[in-house]
Amino acid sequence: MPELPEVEVVRRGLADHVVGRTIERAEFFGTRVARRHLPGPRDLADRLAGNHVEDARRRGKYLWLVLSGPDGSRQGLVTHLGMSGQLLVEAPDAPREKHLHAVVDFDDDGPQLRFVDQRTFGGMALAELTPDDVPEPVAHIAPDPLEGGYDQAAVVRRMKGKDVAVKRALLDQTLVSGVGNIYADEALWRAQVHGERLCSSLTKPTLARVLDHAREVMLEALGQGGTSFDALYVNVNGASGHFDRSLHAYGQEGRPCDRCGTPIRREAFMNRSSYSCPRCQPRRRARRG
Repeated sequence: MPELPEVEVVRRGLADHVVGRTIERAEFFGTRVARRHLPGPRDLADRLAGNHVEDARRRGKYLWLVLSGPDGSRQGLVTHLGMSGQLLVEAPDAPREKHLHAVVDFDDDGPQLRFVDQRTFGGMALAELTPDDVPEPVAHIAPDPLEGGYDQAAVVRRMKGKDVAVKRALLDQTLVSGVGNIYADEALWRAQVHGERLCSSLTKPTLARVLDHAREVMLEALGQGGTSFDALYVNVNGASGHFDRSLHAYGQEGRPCDRCGTPIRREAFMNRSSYSCPRCQPRRRARRG
């Protein structure tokens, strides 16, 4: 599933190619793409026509276009990429993709915006905006480490008060959004902390160090276009990221740790896999004596 850096790469592409344009028409194929828009795909298409795209924004893994209507109303077109969703900017006469679910045309006759989703877990919906231009369905999600409103000290205090595994806390989108399985494993490897250590057992400086590394690794991934393990994640121009070449823990089972040489291990965690170094990231701190 695309995580924060991958979604931010897409947001930047939308800012470059879609913001400032006016929607002429939209077309949705099937019902799943608009299942979060309760009135259905036809209503969504009708309501998009004539809207001007003011901005492209993101929080965590959620992405939305800020729209202003001909009547002065403002709403957000929320898109969640799910497991395999792609937002592509393409010429209107380009061949249509096999798993195409939505097409948006603009009144300048320029490139279309297309939503392609092989596994159909993603979708689009219109939503009311809060005074901060955050769609109401996204407002409960905590700010992510790349947002201006992110308060790391407050996150550390909340994490310290929880008797939960630190990796589980990193994945809790109500604590801090945007950190998924890949970047949680990478941050924990860099901080030399095992993901099953309880937040309450870690010091505040250690928790802050984990969060610092989460932000750091996501910024590095962003600089390389994100992490792509297959052709499903691409930017708006169809190009894949290549941060997968820089991973130290995630997906590296059996390979020597880049820090100490011990083979990286894979363990089950929350119906997923966790990757860590047995030597650098012990399950618990060794007792003295």
